[in-house]
Amino acid sequence: MATIFDAWQFGSASWAVASATHARPEAIDALQRQRLAALLEVVRDRSSFYRDRFKGLPAGPEALLELQPVHRRELMDRFDEWVCDPDLKLEELRHFTADHRNIGEPYLGRYLVWESSGTSGSPGIFVQDAHCMALYDALEGQRRSAVRLAQRLFDPLGLGERIAFVGVTDGHFASYVTVERLRRLQPWMASSVRSFSILQPQEALLAQLQDFSPTVIASYPSAAAMLGQEVAGQRLCLPALREIWTGGETLSAVARHRLEQQLGAVLRNSYGSSEFLAMGWECRAGRMHLNSDWVLLEPVDEHQRPLPPGEPSASVWLTHLGNTVQPLIRYDLGDHVRFVPEACPCGCALPVIEVQGRRDDTLRVAGVNGRPVPLLPLALSTVLEECVGLFDFQICQKDDQTLILRLPMTGEEGRRALAQARTVLTEYARSQGAQPIRVLGELGIRVPRGRSGKSCRILS
Repeated sequence: MATIFDAWQFGSASWAVASATHARPEAIDALQRQRLAALLEVVRDRSSFYRDRFKGLPAGPEALLELQPVHRRELMDRFDEWVCDPDLKLEELRHFTADHRNIGEPYLGRYLVWESSGTSGSPGIFVQDAHCMALYDALEGQRRSAVRLAQRLFDPLGLGERIAFVGVTDGHFASYVTVERLRRLQPWMASSVRSFSILQPQEALLAQLQDFSPTVIASYPSAAAMLGQEVAGQRLCLPALREIWTGGETLSAVARHRLEQQLGAVLRNSYGSSEFLAMGWECRAGRMHLNSDWVLLEPVDEHQRPLPPGEPSASVWLTHLGNTVQPLIRYDLGDHVRFVPEACPCGCALPVIEVQGRRDDTLRVAGVNGRPVPLLPLALSTVLEECVGLFDFQICQKDDQTLILRLPMTGEEGRRALAQARTVLTEYARSQGAQPIRVLGELGIRVPRGRSGKSCRILS
């Protein structure tokens, strides 16, 4: 089967990535400016959407500082004006992605296509050419730190691995499309790289995973947490598992530690999105480095003002320096990121970031002073994770004094967890100045997942 791969492009991208991985900060800054200038030249010439946006702005990279941010819905509404290849038409791409038989197939013989999950409210369609895929391959291959270095040295082709991707397998989502592409690029791995649907009945998923006995599981943190609970409850046995690869959702330090303990494996987290597949990677010191030689992230507050390192952002604006077919320039990604001001002990000059991803809803409950009190989703998740040990849950707000907590557990285990959760949630709300709240419980309910398999744990 055909797929998107160009050996020359991959070699060129690999050299560029390798040479910048340990470059000095000023060299990385120079690469950014050079690639930004080249990108702006292309979009001014080929994208009528961006040509309009840049009208009246300076010609060089300085124009970026004056450009207003763009949003996904706006870009999708003007898709045919946005892209730089006139052969790309939104309606034709939608028809292409409507057919699941096309997952991983090249579109027009030269593009890989995937959909976004729509967790930010507006689903999108993203196309990648051979250059873009070569860049992602090089970033993953050169910078993702090997968990078992000796194993990688003696088995560079991964012939001794059994890799299980646990996610959604009936849509054109980036993670699944790239797994299918890998199977086609490396047919000798086709039998040892398998995908398992997270949306099938849980009993069937557990049976399939146990039969496959993976050495590596790649999934979302919430899905991995579910598997960890099943292993802890002795309903799933994964004796060969050595590594867990997570991404796509927020991963707290507590959840990470619990996953490694339950699954008996080392976890490596990454940062990516439908817009840029390989934005961040973890070094051996456990820090997340941004691939800033190829992607610019500008953290901003709720008023769209730039933030200095050390301050958590309300959102970030993304500029993709490697995609000249479907350019993303000052694109409002919606993620919450903090740039760490301290240098990383690993010695790499690429920026260190802390990622909270796209948060769930902020709940607003009645306050004792008559004003609504916001309950932040990160805080609610933290108290349940750290105080109760709950990682697979959903909180839904019924009214300004009532929350509904849904747990997949049943029986005495579920009742005990619900009682503990009710205590910590009501106490946390009281500490924030809220009137007394009620926490209703619903047991035996699996956490709902979106089209891409991501969970939404806190809903207003």
